[in-house]
Amino acid sequence: MTDLLAQRVAVITGAAQGIGYAMAKAFVAEGARVVIADIDGEAAHSAAQTLGDGTDVVGVACDVSDGHDIDRVVATAQELFGRLDVFVNNAGITRDATMRKMTEDQFDQVIAVHLRGAWLGTRAAANVMREQPGGGSIVNVSSISGKVGMLGQTNYSAAKAGIVGLTKAAAKEVGFAGVRVNAIQPGIIRTPMTESLREDVIAAKLSEVPMGRFGEPEEVASVALFLASDMSSYMTGTVLEIAGGRHI
Repeated sequence: MTDLLAQRVAVITGAAQGIGYAMAKAFVAEGARVVIADIDGEAAHSAAQTLGDGTDVVGVACDVSDGHDIDRVVATAQELFGRLDVFVNNAGITRDATMRKMTEDQFDQVIAVHLRGAWLGTRAAANVMREQPGGGSIVNVSSISGKVGMLGQTNYSAAKAGIVGLTKAAAKEVGFAGVRVNAIQPGIIRTPMTESLREDVIAAKLSEVPMGRFGEPEEVASVALFLASDMSSYMTGTVLEIAGGRHI
């Protein structure tokens, strides 16, 4: 353990499982106190109990599309740990369908969670970080789908591309206060969802990846850790792809 985040306080949304959980685990290992925020409050509490002793890691229910919920999570971090140093906008959903079949509700749901949620989280976190010594780091989770667009994901690709624009604009607004805002774009990552795909679909996707394999959640978490820590102290407004060379 190198304690890259010693004494830092982090909020990670959508962190009860998957990539968000891997981030929480990596942050805790590096000394951070972490608030795991997830739409599934029970899963968030369970994840927190797994990663900590109940004092340095807490789980809270949070609907990221609700500004009041986001404000409450930020307030929880401040009340329990005294400050907020890192905020990761990771929560996400998919409602895949072609445009002909996609409903307006399916479009709106994805935009609300990904883009509105990231905006709400970025705004709330920056409001706190700009007023405290040391500023802070905000990490927004986009996707390689936001770079190239994916069939059946006009909602998801639009939201993930929007997160890139949000990240760059926000970085310009709050950089003077020592608040850094960066984004990551994961490619195809090994999760229960990707592993359940048909073999021919997996083979087709992997054929697009020069490294010839899925990424692991831990590999995404390590890049988020880099952006959260002082190792990236002169980086803001950047977008880092974690995709094994896919779509370069």
